[in-house]
Amino acid sequence: MTRLAPLEPPYEPKVEDALKRLMGPVEAEPLKLFRTIAHHDVLLDRFRQIGSSLLSFGRLPAEEREIVIHRTTALCGAGYEWGVHATVFAPAAGVDAEALWRGDVLDGRAGVLVRLCDELHETATVSDELWAELRAGWPDDQLVELVCLAGFYHLVSYACNAFAIEREPWAAQPPA
Repeated sequence: MTRLAPLEPPYEPKVEDALKRLMGPVEAEPLKLFRTIAHHDVLLDRFRQIGSSLLSFGRLPAEEREIVIHRTTALCGAGYEWGVHATVFAPAAGVDAEALWRGDVLDGRAGVLVRLCDELHETATVSDELWAELRAGWPDDQLVELVCLAGFYHLVSYACNAFAIEREPWAAQPPA
């Protein structure tokens, strides 16, 4: 059962504007996550700015972005956010969301990204060995984005889990 109910319309004008901007051109009810964060209108707007920057204006290829998002939300047990991304973003990015939830061993660049997520989650830092691999494969701007992306999706996971946000009816459910 949800701990903090998502706001329902009618919304305050500032909240309505932020929710519309978060949803973009999609004509659908704003996500429960967004409507829950909307209890704090200033944070909702900042949340929108960071999230939009990472999803729409990031410098990582979509596949790499989604690997980090799926693995981070899986590590945090954030089935809500994992399910939204598994349904909306994973297919187009060519990402096996279920493998990332299970923690299957991946090779190549994907494996390096999974290790990054795992190390950040477990230790809040990156080992020298892994950092050398990251430096060899990604430019500085993408290294910043990778770490910030994992951090932002920890925040998203914390919100989803702490507020016990109920799964969107259309979103994928994590594997058992």
